[in-house]
Amino acid sequence: MMPATQHMPAFSYLDTLNPSQREAVETTEGPVLVLAGAGTGKTRVLTTRLGHLLHTGKAFPSQILAVTFTNKAAFEMKRRVSEMLGGQPVEGWWLGTFHSLAARMLRRHAELVGLKSNFTILDEDDQVRLLKQLVEAENIDIKKWPPRLLMSFIQRWKDRAQAPGSISAAEAGEIADGILPRLYAAYQERLKLLNACDFGDLLLHTINIFKNPQYAEVLADYQNRFKYILVDEYQDTNVAQYQWLRLLAQKHKNICCVGDDDQSIYGWRGAEIGNILKFEQDFPGAKIVRLEQNYRSTQHILSAANGVIAHNKGRLGKNLWSADAEGEKVVLRGVWDGPQEAQMIAEEIERLQRKKMPLHNIAILVRASWQTREFEERFIKESIPYKVIGGLRFYERQEIRDAIAYLRVIVQPDDDLAFERIVNVPKRGIGDATVQIIHQLARAKHLPLFTALRQLIEAEEFKPKVRETLRNLVRDFDRWRGHLRDLSHTELVQVVLDESGYTGMWQADKSPEAAGRLENLKEFVSALGEFETLDSFLEHVSLVMENQEKDGTDMVSVMTLHSAKGLEFDAVFLPGWEEGVFPNQRTMDETGVAGLEEERRLAYVGITRARKQAFIYFAANRMIYGNWQASLPSRFIDELPKDHIDVLAEIGVYRPERPQHSGGYRPRRAELVDNSIERVSPHLESIGGFSPGDRVFHQKFGHGTVISTDRDKLDINFDQAGRKKVMDSFVAKADTD
Repeated sequence: MMPATQHMPAFSYLDTLNPSQREAVETTEGPVLVLAGAGTGKTRVLTTRLGHLLHTGKAFPSQILAVTFTNKAAFEMKRRVSEMLGGQPVEGWWLGTFHSLAARMLRRHAELVGLKSNFTILDEDDQVRLLKQLVEAENIDIKKWPPRLLMSFIQRWKDRAQAPGSISAAEAGEIADGILPRLYAAYQERLKLLNACDFGDLLLHTINIFKNPQYAEVLADYQNRFKYILVDEYQDTNVAQYQWLRLLAQKHKNICCVGDDDQSIYGWRGAEIGNILKFEQDFPGAKIVRLEQNYRSTQHILSAANGVIAHNKGRLGKNLWSADAEGEKVVLRGVWDGPQEAQMIAEEIERLQRKKMPLHNIAILVRASWQTREFEERFIKESIPYKVIGGLRFYERQEIRDAIAYLRVIVQPDDDLAFERIVNVPKRGIGDATVQIIHQLARAKHLPLFTALRQLIEAEEFKPKVRETLRNLVRDFDRWRGHLRDLSHTELVQVVLDESGYTGMWQADKSPEAAGRLENLKEFVSALGEFETLDSFLEHVSLVMENQEKDGTDMVSVMTLHSAKGLEFDAVFLPGWEEGVFPNQRTMDETGVAGLEEERRLAYVGITRARKQAFIYFAANRMIYGNWQASLPSRFIDELPKDHIDVLAEIGVYRPERPQHSGGYRPRRAELVDNSIERVSPHLESIGGFSPGDRVFHQKFGHGTVISTDRDKLDINFDQAGRKKVMDSFVAKADTD
């Protein structure tokens, strides 16, 4: 079809663009990289550029390749372009996700890689089941090398466009005793026999066809066909996606990639920030257009985000600005601990409500999923409706439900639902047939399942190995039940999770979700510590689970920073800005400087989600993994430009008065002082003048003796809590009279 122009005045669509946006739209020839900062109108530029190519007659729809990261984005782009062209439908073009477009190509040329055009695309469960068959045939220990873990390595190689023959023994290392490359090859052969492929194959097979000299005409045909290529979210592309695009763009070189190097936050799932950073190297003579005028946030919010991200070295550089009023400064608030952080955020949300701000315009963005628990419980207590975006509520998560089920069986052996949930979790070789036998006896004698099991293990209903497994399980529960008398409930749950093998199961699981599940379990132990008895905790959980989301209710959004990308809210709360929490210690340990820079990009993403107000919180102490720890404010706090920050001191940045004779302290609320971080933030100023040997008092850890000092950090040996590093602002000299 020919591009239609009769339905709209010539080029009127350009009048709504600012100069940078217009430059990005009108620069149609040659390679172009559009660095689109947060809230700068990226989608408008993409859709207008597409419409411009059609409206000016530079290309037919079938000569444009437009790549998005989601089907939803592709649909929205198609709708907007159609509206721009006067409502005329645009058909025949190549618009979609990487996988959908690659699948379309592969079905045309499937026979070149040994497939038929009607090949099946396997989902994740089918992939793992197929690989499991191969693993068992190789006599590999599945407990040591779970098929799901091995599949993650294979998919990582596919994301890097590495076929089985390109995997070296050194690269495979000690994985599955060094035979994973052979397993990978066998897996690919089995897929061909099934006339199937997985999602990674869609790009991998297509790239292999393009690179094969025997099929040079295939690549040449696509290179000639696509006069213009547009790519959204280029900063999130992996190596395979990058190679696929580069091969297709070599003929006309009219490739326009839109992205933001400062919002590349998915390195953990294969995204390669180097793709956007080396664009000029890959396409000599490329033009870079920076979209810096932000239409979302106030200038104070943008300046705070600019100040933080400027500390990253791996970036091309830009500076967001707004033509609107400066708005309110970003609030930085120090609090005493995690519970107070949740309390104060809840109180601030209620203040915003009184100012007529709808709850759906408010979000809490956390670095790790375990942080949501504190807020969920506070919101339930304060009757603040909320929803968890991009994940389950804390007590609905698989690992938490499993842990609770163990405790329910200990407290109430007649709880059949809880027993069924964990009887084979972790796997003990107890199959459905075994459970069915237990059910039959329970129904026949009107017994709870656990009681029926206790009777069956003394009979001959099961094979010896299964009977011994079940006998050990009963003994375990009897032993744990006995510990109710001699262990605290927090100690008990740790014993149960360890002795049952449940913790070990997730430690052995190397999937991306496993580390988060272990963190959630540690937060679960912390949650128990807030209750006097196990019974009271289980009752609390039941009440919490009754508090369901209701359709149509105005609710606060709670989510991780990763889930927040692409969203925006009037008010955003950013809690937990402490070293180890954010930036995340595990990320820094595993990936070093690259990990730290990705953490800083997460901070930038978080701040720029706010339209009108942003609140950053850090706590002096935090219960982590069941233990109170003194916290150091995040290094990102030091990077916030002071002129755009209001610093409020709460409990945790109090300057205590001298202790009373009773041994207690009467805290004095610090006032906002000249918007100065140095005069309030404990991270930036030493106010105590402490020396080794000084006796001090800490509100959480009690009395102790200073061992050594390092500027504003003190190494203290507390009488009861032991040796800890704390900030000098959180202690006072003890009265030694």
